[in-house]
Amino acid sequence: MLNPKTKELIEITIAEKASDLHLVTDSAPVIRVNGRLNILFNLGKISEKEMQEIVFEMMGEERKEMFLKEKDIDFSYNFEDKVRFRVNIFFQREKIACALRIISSEIQTIDDLNLPPILHEFTNLPQGFVLVTGPSGQGKSTTLAALIDKINHTRAENIITIEDPIEYIFTPDRSIISQREIRQDATSFARALKATFRQDPDVIMVGEMRDPETIATAITAAETGHLVFATLHTNSAHQSIHRIVDSFPAVQQNQIRAQLSGSLAGIISQRLIPRNKGGLIPACEIMINNAAVANLIRENKIHEIPVVIETSGERGMISLNRYLANLVRLKEISLEIAQAYSSQPDELRNLIHR
Repeated sequence: MLNPKTKELIEITIAEKASDLHLVTDSAPVIRVNGRLNILFNLGKISEKEMQEIVFEMMGEERKEMFLKEKDIDFSYNFEDKVRFRVNIFFQREKIACALRIISSEIQTIDDLNLPPILHEFTNLPQGFVLVTGPSGQGKSTTLAALIDKINHTRAENIITIEDPIEYIFTPDRSIISQREIRQDATSFARALKATFRQDPDVIMVGEMRDPETIATAITAAETGHLVFATLHTNSAHQSIHRIVDSFPAVQQNQIRAQLSGSLAGIISQRLIPRNKGGLIPACEIMINNAAVANLIRENKIHEIPVVIETSGERGMISLNRYLANLVRLKEISLEIAQAYSSQPDELRNLIHR
């Protein structure tokens, strides 16, 4: 039988339409609603005993042993076949803490998510490397799921996903889909990605690129005729390229730049912005790898890529500032919010007042 405290906390999270539930030993529970944290003072502080009961029940014996050994763990948790959560449990100050994120049972479309229409073009590519980037909690996994599911419904492909943990559950339609979860179905991202070369994939989704071996294998997969989607925790398109190149030793960086210039299809960098009418709306920077971008990558002039993005609107590219300015003009977000999310607020004001 489900622990009453666990049940109460999850039911409140669902009822309040929260995206996240945060639990820390000796503190009151906290939920995140529309990007803002709300402390549930009325539920009181969670004792050390209560916290252990909550988390050990969710993870089971095998995961419990792994957690106590490694001090943190990721997994998905199905609550009464109603709602799935992505769960991270960890130690802080020698006591247990836990973060649960609701995973929608419905995979929303690119249009449902208010993402730019140019994203449909990435799902039509025969091969290449597509990155979805942004800080943690900005909807990267949801965007990735929308892209993969569009392919699932429109193309007959063999799709393999590598995730930690599995978030969205895909229902095969025109495509066949195999979803591999780290630890449960594979020992690491790098090993699982290498194994795909023997599994005849057309499309590969890498939930997160955590090490140079995974990055190098993903780039090779894109070079050898596969369409590869992956995520990175970076703030912009050109920063994403820097992150990839800088993860390798100096002697390898020229080779990686050359490979990336040929295999990279595009980068979607996104934020979730508080909307005037409530809820959140994505703001995106879109980079498409054309001849000018590829040349800048090869020649290690990555810092000049923002200029190409700004001047290539007719090709579907758009800077984050221009996207924010458009949202302000459409009255989707306020100027104050737009400035808070812009790295160049003065330029943003100029764009809005043109």
